[in-house]
Amino acid sequence: MNHKRPPVIAGNWKMNGTSEMVRQFSESILNNVWDENLKQCEIIVCPPAPLIPLFCENASQAAFVVGGQDCHSSESGAYTGDVSALMLKDVGCNSVIVGHSERRISYNEINSTVKLKASAAKKAGLTAIVCVGETQDQKNDGETVEIVTTQVLESIPESASDIDTMIAYEPIWAIGTGKIPKINEIANVHNAIRGAVAKSKGAEVAERIRILYGGSVKPDNVAEILSIDDVDGALVGGASLSSNDFWSLCTNAAKLFAMLSRKV
Repeated sequence: MNHKRPPVIAGNWKMNGTSEMVRQFSESILNNVWDENLKQCEIIVCPPAPLIPLFCENASQAAFVVGGQDCHSSESGAYTGDVSALMLKDVGCNSVIVGHSERRISYNEINSTVKLKASAAKKAGLTAIVCVGETQDQKNDGETVEIVTTQVLESIPESASDIDTMIAYEPIWAIGTGKIPKINEIANVHNAIRGAVAKSKGAEVAERIRILYGGSVKPDNVAEILSIDDVDGALVGGASLSSNDFWSLCTNAAKLFAMLSRKV
């Protein structure tokens, strides 16, 4: 974490949740002890599409904003089951995840597809959280940096900036497995990502863009992960379904950022 880049904790509920869970989650967040440091932390919850309006009703009071889990690259059309970035913006979202490995794998989404979705998000006024990450085999073959930086360069629109884009590094083999890379491995990949952004968008954008880590992030390991200079937050899966775990992640991030800021 760097004092120049306010941290982001984004929760991806995936295909989980009910309206009752939303109410309980929001109420629990409201009842948690407020830490003033949280004003410096951007908190995003990305629920399934049917739950977005209900989450948006509670978001402002509960100190978080709402994002989508995916969007179509078109504004409208005959795309049964899809949701456009404009629709997400219309119901109150401020961001959207694009290029998650589960969609890259299950729906055969390639970098160019992700780039189109990120462009649609930017056009609609949403922040695109662009996901990248390698498989276990690619890691074993020593291809992590090459794979990830290629994804970054090919998935981010030419006009992207630190204002409308975040990057989330999620090693595919770490998602939901309880396994995470070594701290030096995370640091190396995040440094390579920032270098790729500098090459593509320039040094100023690279310095300001926020790069999140995702993959088995929990309250007991988030502080160590966020202590890495080029890690600016976390994209959280399973732990985001528990309001207590999620709030713990947020407060840990906020306190660490406050501590770093005081040292400057």
